[in-house]
Amino acid sequence: MIIKSICGFGDSIMRGVVFDSIRGKYTFLKNSFANLLGISSGIKVVNYAKFGCTIRTGREILEKNVAKLPEYNYTVLEFGGNDCDFDWAAVSENPDGNHQPKTPVDEFEKIYSEVIDTVKENGSKPVLLSLPPLNAGRYFSWITKGLNAENILHWLGDVEMIYRWHEMYNLVVVRLASIKKIPLIDIRKAFLETRNYLNLYCEDGIHPNEKGHALISEVIKKYISSSQLLSSPGVAG
Repeated sequence: MIIKSICGFGDSIMRGVVFDSIRGKYTFLKNSFANLLGISSGIKVVNYAKFGCTIRTGREILEKNVAKLPEYNYTVLEFGGNDCDFDWAAVSENPDGNHQPKTPVDEFEKIYSEVIDTVKENGSKPVLLSLPPLNAGRYFSWITKGLNAENILHWLGDVEMIYRWHEMYNLVVVRLASIKKIPLIDIRKAFLETRNYLNLYCEDGIHPNEKGHALISEVIKKYISSSQLLSSPGVAG
């Protein structure tokens, strides 16, 4: 089967958002992994991802575009990074409180499962991306800017709790791919195998930088080629 078109739903990583340290703000990366994949493979890539998107918002965006799904051979899904996040200002103010993530993990799994089913039922094939690992130390420094870092650390217990919590949502993604018997492209593994993978991240510790996006693009291309989902010139094996 030759892939002619792919669409993607997800968050800022799928969208290609990076933090520009010089300009001091988030911007859209021209050489995002989605754009690189389209350029190098000749596949039409349509990106419906949105900055700050959770699985709930992603479901809403999918439902608005569900009639277009038959146009795409595959629908790539990438969620979890925002769902597992907390209101850090609230944590800072009340470090002994019972704070909930944007999307509790059970709800995340339920809605993600429904999103996968919606894609299947409407003429496209879902493909999941694992979550690239965040760097707990760098992310902790980022989220505590202007807040009480000591209080946030008290609530967390230890800085690495951020990594473990994020990993729990990634495990949901891996489990769903297995249960639903759909492809999973494990970009997390590629990051973890990289020595000093901090070089692949923006200063916030969670958004891959241009080098990180280049790595994601290569992982996806290799997966497509090795699994024979695509037999098109220009795709690296």
